[in-house]
Amino acid sequence: MQKHSQRERIIAHIQSTFGAEPEYLWADSPDATVFRHPTSRKWFAIMMDVALSRLGLSGEGTVWVMNVKSSPLMIGSLLSEKGFLPAYHMNKDHWVSILLDGTISDKQILPLLELSYDSVTPKRRRKAVPDNQ
Repeated sequence: MQKHSQRERIIAHIQSTFGAEPEYLWADSPDATVFRHPTSRKWFAIMMDVALSRLGLSGEGTVWVMNVKSSPLMIGSLLSEKGFLPAYHMNKDHWVSILLDGTISDKQILPLLELSYDSVTPKRRRKAVPDNQ
């Protein structure tokens, strides 16, 4: 049995759990993948192959990262852990980058992905209650 990359496993999870298909939006970054909430159409995850140097990491080459939405408080906490970085190419107050090189386990990533998905889920509006009731 062939071992799938962390990126492939996460994509399969997104497709089966959230029903979101990968979108490839940029000709100059054909492998960069965006995932949108099926109802709101807002992004909840972005995967990119980024040069280590652009992430402030040492070494040659590239690494896959996934950006997810999160609360500023949680982002502050996550950034103290190895494998979490300030969001690459996104608002650093509301997004965080996660290395997809095995540094962070799928078990740690999946709840963050769910929180990101939930953050872009349309909110249910309450029906107005008439004053005479």
